[in-house]
Formats: sequence, C-alpha cells, structure tokens
Amino acid sequence: MTSRQMTTDQVTTGQVTTGQTPKIVGAVWGLLILNTLGSAGAKTIVPLPRSLIQMVTMGALVAAFALALAVNLRLRIRASAFLLLLTLLLVPSVISSAGLESGFGALFRCARLALFVGTLWLLSRWWDGGPTFVRHHIRMYFVVLGSVAAGLVISPGAAMPELYGGRLVGALWPLTPPQIGQYAAVITGLTVLLVMGRRTDRRSAAVVIVPAVVLLALTHTRTATVGLLVGLVLAIGSLILTSAAARRFFVWAVVCAVVAAVGFGSALQAWFLRGQSQEYFTSLTGRAKVWDALLAAPRTTSERLFGAGLGDKSFGGLPIDNSWLAVYHEQGLTGVTLVAGIVLVLGAVALLRPPSLSRACAIFLISYCGIASYTEAGLGDASPYLLHLAVAASLLATPVPAPPLPAPETPRRRAPRWARRTEVV
Repeated sequence: MTSRQMTTDQVTTGQVTTGQTPKIVGAVWGLLILNTLGSAGAKTIVPLPRSLIQMVTMGALVAAFALALAVNLRLRIRASAFLLLLTLLLVPSVISSAGLESGFGALFRCARLALFVGTLWLLSRWWDGGPTFVRHHIRMYFVVLGSVAAGLVISPGAAMPELYGGRLVGALWPLTPPQIGQYAAVITGLTVLLVMGRRTDRRSAAVVIVPAVVLLALTHTRTATVGLLVGLVLAIGSLILTSAAARRFFVWAVVCAVVAAVGFGSALQAWFLRGQSQEYFTSLTGRAKVWDALLAAPRTTSERLFGAGLGDKSFGGLPIDNSWLAVYHEQGLTGVTLVAGIVLVLGAVALLRPPSLSRACAIFLISYCGIASYTEAGLGDASPYLLHLAVAASLLATPVPAPPLPAPETPRRRAPRWARRTEVV
C-alpha cells in the first residue's frame, strides 16, 4: 500500500492520525501477551520449571515497559477513562496487600499490575480508533495457538491428557483448555469482523479462522464458545442497519445454526456436556460450591472494602473462576465498583458511537469479557481480559485530527527591467 493510498483510506474511514504506529509497538503488545500467559497449566513435553516460566513472563513485562518508554520518551499519553479507573484499581490492591495477609507475593503482584497499567498508558498515545491493535492482537494470539497446534502434532498424548478429560492443553507451553479456548474465540470473532469490514481478504481470514475453530472445538470450552457466539451476534447486530455484508452474514449464520441444531443436535449436546452429569453441569462443574464458601466466609470491615490482597485467584486452595468474586475477595467492594465502572464506561461509549467496524469489534470484546467474567477470573489483575478491554478502549478512542498542511508559498514574479525604470521615474 502506497502512502497516498494509506492517506486516502484513513480519510474515508474517519481514522485520521498524526502518524504511523511504530513497529516496536507491536513488539510491546506481544510482550504484554506473553506476560499474561501465566505459569500454571498442563505438563509440557519438555518439563519447564515454574520459576523459569515466571522469570520469562516477568522479564517480558519489564521489557515491554522499557520498550514502550523508549518509543514514547516524551510521555505523550491520551486521556482514557478506562486507564484512569484501572489506575485507581491499584489503590485497594495496595491497601489490602500492604497487610501481607496474602504474603509478600501480593506486593509483587501489585508491582506487576502497576507496571502493566503503566505500559498501557505509554501505548495510549497510538490509540486512534483504528484496527492497529486488533491486528496486533490477532497476530500474537495466532502465534500462541500455533505453539498449541505444534504440541498437538508432536505429542498428541501430552496435548490431550486424561487429566483434563481429553481436552486440548498446551504441550509446549503450559496452557489450560480455557486459556486456549479464550484465545481461539477472540481471534476468530475479530477476524470475522475484519472480513465483514473488508479490512482483510477471505483467504487470509480462513488461515486464522479455520485452525482457531478446530482448536476451540478440541478444548471443549463452553464459556469461550458462548462468548464467541453471543459477542458476534451483538457485534454484527450493531452493523446490520449500515452494512449489507453484515446482513448477509447474519442470514447465513441463522441458516447454518438451524441446520446444525436439527442435524447435529445430539452431537452438539454431547460436546457441550463433556460427559458430565446434569447435576454436575448445573453446579457449573463444582464452581458454585467454592462461590458459596467464599461468600459465607467471615470478613472484617477492611476486608469487605479493600479485600485480602492480590493472590492467585483461589479460595481454600480451589480456583474461584469468577472475576467478580475474585475481585471481591482480593480487592473488596471498592475493587468491584471500579471494575464494574470499567465495563460500564466502555459499554456506554460503544453504544454512543455511530455504527462502524471499530465499534463492532469493541462491542464483541466487551461482551465477550462480560460473559467470560462469570466463569473465569482476571478482570482485577494483569490478564488477557484486561488486554481485550484495552483493545476495545483503543477502538473507541476519538481519532486525532491531522495537523493542517502549510499553505504553499506563492512564487514572486520578478518585474521586468523596463517596469522598474518606470517606477523609478
């Protein structure tokens, strides 16, 4: 694409920027994604010590902050209600963690969250309402899913162990089925929207969508599947009145859904239940018991307001698997209020924006995080969910108008010699 074509595209789509995004920003985003992959998961083909994984992930965050600072030495940032609320979330985190009730690890997690938020502030300079960060998001998570696929090819037994009920896990890097399902669902939804908005061709989209959907199916992750479907329905619904491609896609999606429900209803039900009993499925695979115990536990006034400090999102040795209860446990009612404010502000801004591809992608990400928050934790700490919401915030940012071009100088004509003589006379 030539510079002239790029300028024309930016003007016609209303995404005028003051300059191109440096390539180093994509590297920073990739390091942030590496930091949020976590260190706990399935057993890998080559055993990786947890200390080594933590060193790599924390090193990635430090490197991301250093690179972001190097590319934004003048500390130019954009005003963002999302980042402001995320920064305020540090207050209850530090207050609750200072008591060391959760150990020194709580203060370490506070420092990590501060560095994470600081890096997002430095990157906010390039939030212009365009799909730049959407593309970074898709590319980086596609690389992560590529490692999962490679592990499946190298060692199918390690990639689909009996410990996880035959569900797909990361055999090269310790990734759990919900993590893989989340990454696959997010890049699938975003790529579908880019195709509808004619920001990528169908062949390139198929290279991303087909393997991502296959990996999602192998993980048997219900939350990611529901989040993908509901998120796409809401996102495409926001484009129906203004996009013929959205209307065509919606019609075909309804037809395919009806055919699948009629022809493969029993197979879909078996996939969805994953061999679990109706009672176990109703209790959300045992999550409800942990939630009831967490809510029934006695708490002081300070713990109710600010929580018990940042931890590993568990209670009584069992995972909480609910963002709102995890935030309540670790950051108290103050944290719950701030996280709710983040989601509500992004949702309200998305609803107020005129229909566009950027708005549709933001609606998809916000709705996906909202649905996943019921059975997954992460909205109150550095996690992929905060990165999804950061991409949504970049899509909802108001484009920065380009500076006016200087007027061309009018060349001065030299008066002929006979005219200068007349003036002298």
